[in-house]
Parts: sequence; structure tokens; C-alpha cells
Amino acid sequence: MNLNMISKYLQFLRKIHNYTQDDLAKKLDLSRQAVSKWETGTAIPDLGVLLKISKLYDVSINEILEPKIKPLRISDFEQISAISEKELKEALRHFDADSLVIALMGASPETNRFCERMFPQIDFELVRNNIGRIRIETVEDMQNQIVAMINLQAVDGKI
Repeated sequence: MNLNMISKYLQFLRKIHNYTQDDLAKKLDLSRQAVSKWETGTAIPDLGVLLKISKLYDVSINEILEPKIKPLRISDFEQISAISEKELKEALRHFDADSLVIALMGASPETNRFCERMFPQIDFELVRNNIGRIRIETVEDMQNQIVAMINLQAVDGKI
């Protein structure tokens, strides 16, 4: 569960339903500040509020907590080099260096070199050594989260 992904997805759902934060807050009988906290990743709605949100948007709570974003820009992590540097940096700002390095552990040497050039401030080898061995499922999950964030931003940009 990625809090940044959840917050971005909640914002996306609100926007595609043409609600302002105030509109949504009124429908849920909450403050606008509560909605803002969810959308900035400062807080997550409690279970009762998640149930109300799921009914309002006609999605499951699972979909809110683990959004499945349709591939609009890319369908595979290896395709990140096809994204503009600005767009990719915007998507990756939701992830820390460890998360990026974990995703790169299952990527091609070309994709690794691409990211190392794009983020010279990260000592990739040091981060890899600090992480050590990791399960392939963890690598795949992180890659999927990054791909979903890129696609979510692409959809969000069209709203």
C-alpha cells in the first residue's frame, strides 16, 4: 500500500466526478481540510469514510487502497525512458531513492543507466548495497507502483 498512490488516486477520483474539495467534504459530512490531508498524503481516510467514498464513486475499498490504473502512457517499467524527463521526475517525486533502486533491481542495464544519468544526486550503488537482497515480488510491486503513478498522472493531466 503506497500512501502517495492512494492520495493521488483519491484526488483523481474527485476530479473525474467534478467535485471540488468542498463539494466532497459536504457529501461526506467532513471538513475540506480532511479531504486536503488525504490528497496530500498527510492522512488516510478511516474505514467508515473509505466505505462512503467507495459508494460515492462506485469503486471498491480495495481499488482505492491498491488502485489499478489503466496503461495510458506506459504498460511496463522498461518503458520509462520513453517518458519526458520532466514528467518522469514528477512521477518519481512520490517515491524515495530506495523505492527507485528497488524497482531498478529488476530492470535492464539500459534503464538503470538512464535513471542514473537522470538522478546524479543518488548514489545508486550505495543504496543498492544498503538494501541488499530483496524478493522479486517486491521489485515487481515497486515497478508496478511507478508505472501506475506515471499512468495516473497522464490521466490526471487530461481532466
